[in-house]
Amino acid sequence: MKTLFTLSILTSIVLADSLTPVQFSGVDIAYKDTEILVKRFIDSKCKSIGITPENIFAKNLAAEIIPNECKKDIVTSLGAVQPISMDDEIKTVGELEVLKFLSLLEFESEKYALVDARSLKWYIQMSIPGAINIPYSDMNEDADYAEEYERMLKLLHISKNKNGTFNFSVAKEIIVFCNASWCVQSVWAIESLVEIGYPKNKISWYRGGLQDWASLGFTTVKP
Repeated sequence: MKTLFTLSILTSIVLADSLTPVQFSGVDIAYKDTEILVKRFIDSKCKSIGITPENIFAKNLAAEIIPNECKKDIVTSLGAVQPISMDDEIKTVGELEVLKFLSLLEFESEKYALVDARSLKWYIQMSIPGAINIPYSDMNEDADYAEEYERMLKLLHISKNKNGTFNFSVAKEIIVFCNASWCVQSVWAIESLVEIGYPKNKISWYRGGLQDWASLGFTTVKP
């Protein structure tokens, strides 16, 4: 039944002309042996708020009359804002594309991976359901961290021949993200993968990262 249900979601998402409804209906995935619905949560108090300049751009970018359930505080003055595109061959994606990807990941986990490229201390604080943590530092071969590097190769289905040549024939299609559009950890991770020959057409970059994901009310988990 679960397989049929997942297939139904997958088919409807792939064939839909617009992904917009998915943010509200959600995507059902298995996370730590538990079914979890990944969706955009909107508190009932927020549904009557008008999208007006007075409401959206008042004071701290939200009017005082807006209920706390309908707004979030975020840190803004961090890092260096990244460009919208890393490379002409690497696709930049947003939240709806990540939702679609989660449905593919649930159905064919051996072909896809949502990669949280942040260091472990960030990952255990909060992440996107279904994401695996491969810190950007593990993407570089280092004799002192050989085990972590081998783990990365195994998780992404990268094999290495005896002569040191990498084989990407069954490498996973991945979306890589980190904290936000001001975070460079995902950029470093992707650059490291490209340097060893990872096919660019198998890499997508979720530039907005966890901050955009959480600020829009999408489901998060504490791994």
